Amino acid sequence: MTYGIEFVPGNVNVKQVVNFCKLAESKDIDFAWITNHYNNRHCYPTLAAIAMATTTLKMGPGIMNSFTDTPAAMASFFCTLNEISDGRAVLGIGPGDLSTLPKLAIKAEKPVARLEEAVVQIRALCAGDQVNKSGKVFFDYDGAKLTGVNLPDKKKGVPIYIGAQGPKVLDLAGRVGDGALINASNPKDFAIAIPIIKAAADKVGKKNFDIGAYTAMSIDRSEKKARNSAKIVAAFIAAGSPPELLTRHGLDLNNVAKIKAALSKFDFKTVGELVGDKEIDAFTIAGTPEMVKAKCDALTKAGVTQIIFGSPLGPDMTTSIRLLGKYVV
Repeated sequence: MTYGIEFVPGNVNVKQVVNFCKLAESKDIDFAWITNHYNNRHCYPTLAAIAMATTTLKMGPGIMNSFTDTPAAMASFFCTLNEISDGRAVLGIGPGDLSTLPKLAIKAEKPVARLEEAVVQIRALCAGDQVNKSGKVFFDYDGAKLTGVNLPDKKKGVPIYIGAQGPKVLDLAGRVGDGALINASNPKDFAIAIPIIKAAADKVGKKNFDIGAYTAMSIDRSEKKARNSAKIVAAFIAAGSPPELLTRHGLDLNNVAKIKAALSKFDFKTVGELVGDKEIDAFTIAGTPEMVKAKCDALTKAGVTQIIFGSPLGPDMTTSIRLLGKYVV
């Protein structure tokens, strides 16, 4: 089992993220995943700053996509970050946020096929290959080659983690990825996801696949404070979840509809009143250190091999990281 931590450089600035990562490293956390949203501070320079301030922490974007960034740009970025960090870089990539891309005037057509092509081209470029035309649909490069970078060690290559939720992307992750970043905090969701990944990995003879639980975490010595801090995150996840997922967790669809309506009006007081224990437990890991440890153990038993402590972390990030290091890692 390894552990990661996620930071959003939107609600905290770059210097704060770096300091939190240094603290996480001192608590034996293995990975730092930095979110990638156009409206926040960019993950590329943030990751470079983390690389220069740490010595053992692995780090990468969580996650990029092949709509807003090309495979060539991501390959160049990975090689650069890998050089700065002395070989500690990883790459998280997914099909793209279908709720965000339209705001950027991007039509998210065939996201899974596009993602697969991107992974193939990134691996080829980072191996030092010249990528010539081959009839690809989205990235049919014509003589592309990285010439001004230090390439990663050939045995290690590019550790690529696929951000996956739906069955098609989970299948793709098993076939072409080294790991998966799955936005879920509940063993019920991994009972569905892991068999799909394993079946795909088995078909290509792949072993040692890293299954990451990209959790919504909130930990505090006060159970009430921890769970209150998780309410808004649970609300947004519930509001964006399909009916079959809500039903899987036994949630009241009418109540979720009310939560969604309140969120659309930025009525967070009402949201807080509507979100109860069922929503919190379905979509987050929230509570005291003992409660969080028990829930993380349940994920391990479900087959998760990397637990990622994601936003909001808790009422106070510094306290949360220290508690996670002491009681969970």
